[in-house]
Amino acid sequence: MIETLGKHAKTAAFELAKYATLEKNQFLQQLAQALVDNTAEIISENAKDLANAEANGISQIMIDRLRLTPERIQDIAEGVRQVAALPDPVGQVINGYTNIDGLRILQKRVPLGVVGMIFESRPNVGVDAFALCFKTNNAVILRGGKDAIHSNKALVQVIKSALTAAGITENAVGLVTDTSHEVAREMMQATDYLDVLIPRGGAGLIRTVKEQSRVPIIETGTGNVSIYVDEFADLDMATKIVINAKTQRPSVCNAAESLVVHEKIAAEFLPKLQTAINTVQQIDFKVDELAAELMVGQPALEADFGTEYLDYKMSVKVVSSIDQAIDHINHYSTKHSESIITDNLTNADQFQAQIDSAAVYVNASTRFTDGFVFGLGAEIGISTQKLHARGPMGLEALTSYKYLINGNGQTRG
Repeated sequence: MIETLGKHAKTAAFELAKYATLEKNQFLQQLAQALVDNTAEIISENAKDLANAEANGISQIMIDRLRLTPERIQDIAEGVRQVAALPDPVGQVINGYTNIDGLRILQKRVPLGVVGMIFESRPNVGVDAFALCFKTNNAVILRGGKDAIHSNKALVQVIKSALTAAGITENAVGLVTDTSHEVAREMMQATDYLDVLIPRGGAGLIRTVKEQSRVPIIETGTGNVSIYVDEFADLDMATKIVINAKTQRPSVCNAAESLVVHEKIAAEFLPKLQTAINTVQQIDFKVDELAAELMVGQPALEADFGTEYLDYKMSVKVVSSIDQAIDHINHYSTKHSESIITDNLTNADQFQAQIDSAAVYVNASTRFTDGFVFGLGAEIGISTQKLHARGPMGLEALTSYKYLINGNGQTRG
């Protein structure tokens, strides 16, 4: 299956290279409408995945990641339209100059070629990935989890039908319908066909792909996200931000998992927060010894500070200084997103300078780490590494560059 999909994708990538921005944008607009027009069929297939998830005892929080509604399909379609509206990076001249030999040298953005995407649960990821890849003239091979197989098949069929109707090769997108681990491993070894592999999901998936892939990868997603409430924080603001970051949608990678609090305001803030947050949603706090004296919670184990819960759970650490807070966060963080709540500009600047994460906030919820919110349109993932791409990855992250050199007979002596 991987060899067949890979061959088709390689050919498709060559064909896609000819499409100009206007043609790509027109197709993406057509695709957005096709998704809306096929809402009933998509939701019908999604219902099969939801029923299987219920039967398998999947938590309601994780089922929410899987669920598609008319409103969510509208949002997916809007993400496709956003990608159509964005500037096209392909063909952009990064640098241009004439060297000492009279050679005219252009450095231009080009597609990566064939992008592989391994993801879990959230069916919208496949559409987002396709839209971004198509806009950048890349072919894409998608491999979702078995829990979303019916949804993914339905969405990819809509994409393929739209491609065919537009006279574009349907092999611009491929779907791995065998969700076994063996086939996933084959995909990770497909160096003849894939130019890059992007895993998007939980810590287990990311770790497996990192350890087993021979294809170059861009690491994304895992979010052990922290909020530090400084001694100079506005406690009402801090309460509002923590509640939003923890409870608004706990199953996503930019939700807060760890709370770090300065000891000077802990006695006032922690009881206040617990009372306020429990009116919205009961939270299972994992507390250190100092926090245990101030709020209700279970004793925190070492592992709790490094856990991405994706649930209504949160670790709590009380610190004596901003330096200790930064050390604690950098030690346990997955380098995704962190936030400081403070009215002290010096502390804010220090936090943003020394925290080693892709997105570092001052006085705002970490829930904003999102390609759509950042103006990138739909995102293919949030990179937690440093090479090639970092943070929410939009169109530019799916391009490389090459040099175009024009001369008039020069030879090197």
